[in-house]
Amino acid sequence: MTRTRTNMHHLLSHMAAATPDAPALSYRNVTVSYADTWRQTQQVATQLLEIGLQREDRVAIYLEKRHETVAAIFAASAAGGVFVPINHVLKPVQVGHILVDSGARVLVTSADRLRQLAAVLGDTEVSEVIVVGAAAAPIDGRRLHAWPAVDASMSVAELPAPEPIDGDPAAILYTSGSTGKPKGVVLSHRNLIVGAESVSSYLGNTPDDVILSVLPLSFDAGLSQVTTAFAVGAHCVLMNYLLPREVPKLCAQYGVTGLTCVPPLWLQLAELEWPDDAARGLRYWANTGGRMPRKTLDRLREVFPLARPYLMYGLTEAFRSTFLDPAEVDRRPDSIGKAIPNAEILVLRPDGTRCDPGEEGELVHRGPLVALGYWNDPLRTAERYRPLARPAQAWRAPELAVWSGDTVVADDDGFLYFVGRSDDMIKTSGYRVSPTEIEEAAYSTGMVGDAVAVGVADDVLGQRIVLSATVARPDIDGAEIIAALRQVLPMYMVPARIEIRGELPRSPNGKFDRNLIKAEVSA
Repeated sequence: MTRTRTNMHHLLSHMAAATPDAPALSYRNVTVSYADTWRQTQQVATQLLEIGLQREDRVAIYLEKRHETVAAIFAASAAGGVFVPINHVLKPVQVGHILVDSGARVLVTSADRLRQLAAVLGDTEVSEVIVVGAAAAPIDGRRLHAWPAVDASMSVAELPAPEPIDGDPAAILYTSGSTGKPKGVVLSHRNLIVGAESVSSYLGNTPDDVILSVLPLSFDAGLSQVTTAFAVGAHCVLMNYLLPREVPKLCAQYGVTGLTCVPPLWLQLAELEWPDDAARGLRYWANTGGRMPRKTLDRLREVFPLARPYLMYGLTEAFRSTFLDPAEVDRRPDSIGKAIPNAEILVLRPDGTRCDPGEEGELVHRGPLVALGYWNDPLRTAERYRPLARPAQAWRAPELAVWSGDTVVADDDGFLYFVGRSDDMIKTSGYRVSPTEIEEAAYSTGMVGDAVAVGVADDVLGQRIVLSATVARPDIDGAEIIAALRQVLPMYMVPARIEIRGELPRSPNGKFDRNLIKAEVSA
């Protein structure tokens, strides 16, 4: 009898029951089965309940990608909590914001990372810390717990807690907006399960696939590599990306069949020499997080002549949205394709009516992948998640769709093309970056008077960050500002260039003229 998957952790538990000995995860030459991964997950879920986790409590996970990170994610679901994956490259100030904003009471991390967070934990609600690896030094007001060992005698059928329903919150993924600090997108169990099933269906994933997980698990496309693998019982290889040459090595070592990256990474990988044993096993490769340059697309098709290319588009607010059928790549290499299975993508005018082919409009996503909204932010939720107008269905309860903020255009055959963003977001290295967050970091250094961050087109990064600023003292130069920013920002958010000015141009209403500044630094 087929069992219904209503909770995110069912992606793992059902495979542990069906194919217990099949490889689930590999990391640093250690491969663990589905059964052992689920047993570890159950042990952690039990520990979460024993330390007092309540339904929908947030469990923050601040670790590099490893076996324990995945077990903690699924354990939070199994215990009825909400997991909050935090990118391991973030600095303490960004981690502190996420901990405070999410209200996380439990933190899963390592001793080294916990020590780095000591200065920011005092402002958070974290009271319980599960420490992976070596023991950590005590921290006032926090109870520390060792990561539990796997109990090999535990039955894979056991569940430690009553389960939520599929519409309940399962995860909060933090993503930057055009203003302010990152905001948390709340995903339901249904969002994650439907997303895994949808993506695995169009990629044709099977238990024979080996998926290399390169992207961060805090990124929707990165998390999708794990959920997609577990949806079909495939083998997922975890990698913390450092050097491009390590990717072909892992592909050869494990016989990787599926690889998803963002354009800046693909540009680096396209320049490598790929040994035959690394390239020949690849069944598909996929791009997300920005437009793939035509030159890079052509080069990758030469490197992987037997692999099917998937050009994808997604937004955290709806997890995944579109893909281009590989059969259409030759005819429409610049297209982001059509809706993924079990989603509908509309191109709408500001009044909510549908655009004609060739007419630019906002991409609007409807269906079971639409997230629940922004964590603890009803105003932003109401701005982005709005009911669809359906005059012919007045009897129907309002259905919320997500307005992406992205401008697209559809051709006569319904294929979509990305035009641009309707706000000041910077898209770099596959990340969405808030200019305000960079500006606030610059102000915090005490070195600048005024500051405006903009994104400038870049063939490698998508956009590179340029900060225009006035300085607090005449002896301060751009190198000093960049050095200071490296202490408080992850590398992908550090400006590529500082442009020091006597004053920044303003619009008639007194605001900084971002459009003029962007035009000037782009010239």
